[in-house]
Amino acid sequence: MPEHIRCELADSILTITLNRPDKLNAYTAQMGREIAEAFDQADRDDAVRVVIVTGAGKAFCAGADISGGANSFGEGASVMFGETAGTPAATRKAPEPSFIDSIYRCRKPSIAALNGAAVGVGITVTLPMDIRIAASNARVGFVFARRGLVPEAGSAWFLPRLVGLQQALRWCYSGRLLTADEVLRGGLVSEVVPPEELLPRAREIAREIVEETAPVSIALTRQLLWRFSAEPDPLRVREVDVPMSRELGRSADVTEGVKAFLEKRKPNFPGRVSTDMPSNYPWWSDSDATR
Repeated sequence: MPEHIRCELADSILTITLNRPDKLNAYTAQMGREIAEAFDQADRDDAVRVVIVTGAGKAFCAGADISGGANSFGEGASVMFGETAGTPAATRKAPEPSFIDSIYRCRKPSIAALNGAAVGVGITVTLPMDIRIAASNARVGFVFARRGLVPEAGSAWFLPRLVGLQQALRWCYSGRLLTADEVLRGGLVSEVVPPEELLPRAREIAREIVEETAPVSIALTRQLLWRFSAEPDPLRVREVDVPMSRELGRSADVTEGVKAFLEKRKPNFPGRVSTDMPSNYPWWSDSDATR
């Protein structure tokens, strides 16, 4: 049983709650492992269509647990680096798989519902997620330079793709706390709502996906958009989406989607992510993880 998060599945929506409210949900290596395991399980489970991540209490995640002081981040530290702790840097061949990898690879869409402070790793954990909405009292901070650190958890790759290089640089250079309205204007979150409306709104967004869309289509769309968003031209994506579209066009999902549209009813798509992905999926190799 997870100890630093809480998981609840209802109506095909998995809600993951960061659950250290007495510590403002400060991040620990154990929390990172539990997040990774929850997303890996969601990826495998056809009963899960959408994942929502939020925090217990008055914060989303106030950053890494630095109760160990400066040693929380140094060589041998376990807060941020988990199982790599104690391994000499010169002998490490590559970073250990992490919650970032699990979120990025997951074929199910994810929604971050920022219910309060989201600082440091507390905001970078949300960057591989697909939709971010914030309560009006939320505060966001890319505070790394103010701690003598650099943006971690792959955020130097994710953040400029989400908000543009100029905005990413400005936020990371200042390291200051940003209001919900500021990150809305900057494009990091798509909506700001009153605190009491945050989870209902996240569930409303999730329900639309569950009720109106095909699981296989959503899984493929997520991977296509993330993996091709930085391509310099459309040629490589065309090599993938043309045969994929032809194969899907003969699928039971398309038959049901068209029939439901003509009959003016909600669709009941038979395709399942675990068994019905098209033959050219995945189109990338393990060594091509960021494409």
